[in-house]
Amino acid sequence: MQNTHSPVVMISGAGGNLGQAVAQHFAQKGARLVLVARNRKALEAIAPEGDNVHYVLADLMQPDALQQGVAAAVKKLGSIDVLCNVAGGFHMGEPVHATPLNAWQQQYDMNVMTLLHTVQAVVPHMLLQGRGKVVNVGAFASRQGLADMGAYIAAKSAVSRITESMAAELREKGINVNCVLPTIIDTPQNRAAMPDADPARWVSPEKLAAVMAFLASEDASAIHGASVPVTGLS
Repeated sequence: MQNTHSPVVMISGAGGNLGQAVAQHFAQKGARLVLVARNRKALEAIAPEGDNVHYVLADLMQPDALQQGVAAAVKKLGSIDVLCNVAGGFHMGEPVHATPLNAWQQQYDMNVMTLLHTVQAVVPHMLLQGRGKVVNVGAFASRQGLADMGAYIAAKSAVSRITESMAAELREKGINVNCVLPTIIDTPQNRAAMPDADPARWVSPEKLAAVMAFLASEDASAIHGASVPVTGLS
């Protein structure tokens, strides 16, 4: 039976390592879930679709399909109370002058346009509700320019500035907007890419999910436009 008193949490990029951790964290707290990904199998590994779980199978770069999916989720579950923008991507390896132009566009699309499409689909519903929490995922590295990471840092810097702009626009309307700034997240992919590193110094997806859940809670209702470093020991 649907629990209409528990919050509805929408997670973009729910099929990834962090997205799965965020979904599991909120599920353990009794939240109803709107899971967004292109791959149904990745979502089925988190939770079966049912009264309290809704899948939005959409490409985040296709705003019309995403808006239709969000509208269907609101119709089914009644609201979207929390939006966690987890989807994103990483690129490094070349100096700015040698980074291919398509890499700049890819980083902007993956980290900025996916976020914009999602908030444009969800925030109008939050405004109608008169409440909501938006938690974005930036990057600790974006606080300053670093060698060979220009495209990624530029895109993630935009995430922080968009977070601040949204917070200024929405704080008087019952909506909190904040973001987290993780360092390296402990994932199988990062372990494979950096076999000589010590993953105990990295940020676990579960710990990052817990910080995101705090920002989505009423205990964080006085926080607007924050970029919260989540660095582990790195």
